[in-house]
Amino acid sequence: MIDYSFSYQDLEFFLLLLVRVSCFVFIVPFFSTTNTPARIKVGLSFFIALVLYTVMTPHTVPEYSTVLGYAILVLKEGITGLLIGFGASICNSIVLLAGKIADMEIGLSMVQMFDPLTKEQSGFTGTIYQYAVLLMMMVTNLHHYFIRAFVDAYQWVPVGGVQINTDKLMTAMLQFLTDYILIAFRICIPIFAAILILNCMLGILAKVAPQVNMFSVGIQIKILVGLTILFLTIGMLPNISDHIFEEMKTMMTAMTYSLH
Repeated sequence: MIDYSFSYQDLEFFLLLLVRVSCFVFIVPFFSTTNTPARIKVGLSFFIALVLYTVMTPHTVPEYSTVLGYAILVLKEGITGLLIGFGASICNSIVLLAGKIADMEIGLSMVQMFDPLTKEQSGFTGTIYQYAVLLMMMVTNLHHYFIRAFVDAYQWVPVGGVQINTDKLMTAMLQFLTDYILIAFRICIPIFAAILILNCMLGILAKVAPQVNMFSVGIQIKILVGLTILFLTIGMLPNISDHIFEEMKTMMTAMTYSLH
């Protein structure tokens, strides 16, 4: 016989699940984009929490004595969801850094575009990379991995069992900063190398023919060469996405380990 009983303890447990899930959906890539309707985010959070409620038994809530104690539990669950989602969200900044370096080399650093997804000013190349990575994320079903990883995190960090380890969190952030620069430079290295060779050629031509204004000529040549290299290396986007996706998985795992 199916038991349909629902007590206050069950409600408290469900609300804790809902807080963690909603904070995760609010910040994780793909789900957190501003063009996703708020009703979709709320409905997705509610139904994910409902599924977790049905499979997670027993529905035990950590002991607390006052309303303030329960508020602290809610705050811990919110921080947990935000940190797990933040581990994947910060990896989007890798392509923006690569785009800024490429724009600076090409000569498009002053071209700024308003990104409706992040509501921030971003460069031309960085916007192209960001939308390409988001498309690869949809094609490879990485957003499904985010949900699975979030659900598996309950095995390490149960409801009310959050204990933030600052040492592990600091180590994870330092590791990300190292990978942040390395992966970004790997993405833009074809453009960087091509413009470096072009600068050497322009420097030699400036010595050979000093009467030619290489500054005015070099700007057009740099833009032409940069856009050509960008077009020729468009086939590298799947490999670029693989590096970023692996970093997202690593950071989500590191953030989860730092919470217990």
